[in-house]
Amino acid sequence: MLTSTEYATLTALDIARHVTQGALSAREIVSAALARLSEHDRVLRAFTAVWPEQALRRASEVDDQVTRGVVLPLAGVPIGVKATEGPGSFQNRRLVAAGCVPVGATSVPRGRHGWQTYGHTDRGPTLNPLHPEWSPGGSSAGSAAAVAAGLVPVASGSDGAGSVRIPAAWCGVFGYKTTNGLLPARDRAGLNCPGALTRTPQDAAAYLEAIAPAHARTVGASVPRATWSATLGFANTDPEVADVARRAARRLADAGLLSLADAPDLVLDDPAAAWSGLRSGEPVGEDVSATIRTNAHRLRKHFARADFIVTPTTPHPPHGHDGPGARMSVALTWAFNVSGHPAVSLPAGTTSRGEPVGLQLIARPHGDATLLNLACRAYTTSEWH
Repeated sequence: MLTSTEYATLTALDIARHVTQGALSAREIVSAALARLSEHDRVLRAFTAVWPEQALRRASEVDDQVTRGVVLPLAGVPIGVKATEGPGSFQNRRLVAAGCVPVGATSVPRGRHGWQTYGHTDRGPTLNPLHPEWSPGGSSAGSAAAVAAGLVPVASGSDGAGSVRIPAAWCGVFGYKTTNGLLPARDRAGLNCPGALTRTPQDAAAYLEAIAPAHARTVGASVPRATWSATLGFANTDPEVADVARRAARRLADAGLLSLADAPDLVLDDPAAAWSGLRSGEPVGEDVSATIRTNAHRLRKHFARADFIVTPTTPHPPHGHDGPGARMSVALTWAFNVSGHPAVSLPAGTTSRGEPVGLQLIARPHGDATLLNLACRAYTTSEWH
């Protein structure tokens, strides 16, 4: 019998392989997931609702499909579903069709509070598995916490300003924001893109294959050129956060995965007003349009000579549960919601106080598969770990 502790060590691809090969049943996997959730979420508070009956019923359906020879690339994989999406969202329906089993809804912020980098449940705030006094980030707070704590190997998220990448950075997991328009957006402005929180980029690549197989083919240079910027020309990034992320980027270069150069000329206009103007749904003024055009031009020019941009994911470490205050947690992420570029956050290391730091990689529009391929290669190198 699979224990909840053993279950927590399995990636999504591990689970799918075991279920497909008959070593474990989907029902065994989901039972272990529900047991672990019951053991740990009373304190963690990553879930706002749990669906044991529906999950076990779906697991039995997966087992029946596997027995009949139906190919399910993510057979039996328990997933958390971001509460503001629900199981009926496009990406969650695609994941279920690939064999995933939703086990519950993951927490999000309540109302407006700073830049929504926290999580709320009726039992209290969602805790960060790395330290209970830290926010898990947001708005995909519960999804990141659930993956980091081993409750599920994959959880759906959505990223309108960094809402997948920020919690990934602060919970020490992998976060993937899709290219704008690759999947149906969750807002009228097209800023809020579906994405996923996973333990490994390999699982994120499997997620992309399941939801958008036509976009999962990898192309690109064998040793791509990447440029480093700690601020994008405007962010107030903590020096220690920048240093931790820069060392992680250097490890990728030392492993031969990319050619890294500084990018002092990569100077974007602060996208705050542009993002807010687009998100409002109202016609934007010339100042907003000018910022969007200027940044788009500068990014096109930059990507004409570089394959990736590399930055810290956030300009500062996790804040407490009282919110970010005046700090802009989204400063390094939301420019790419406006521009539409795909981006990921990888765990980069920690500050001297043990606070997690994320490394953000940004690729050209529709370079999702190439971006995930680089992240997968990073995770298989001893230099990265």
